[in-house]
Amino acid sequence: MNTAHTDEFIEYIRLPEVRRISGLSTATIYRMAVGGKFPRQAKVGEQAVAWIRSEVEAWAASRAATRQRA
Repeated sequence: MNTAHTDEFIEYIRLPEVRRISGLSTATIYRMAVGGKFPRQAKVGEQAVAWIRSEVEAWAASRAATRQRA
């Protein structure tokens, strides 16, 4: 376990917010995550998962950057 101190605040978001940010369906989010093309969810409870907001936003920004280069 990594016990290094970090000042970075980690904000977890649930699936509805991930769908809103990404514009993707639930099935597409999970399929892309399994394929390594979208951030994977983190287990945050016994039966709960969430995504790290900064990872989802970075994914969205990279998609926008790709569009702008084309």
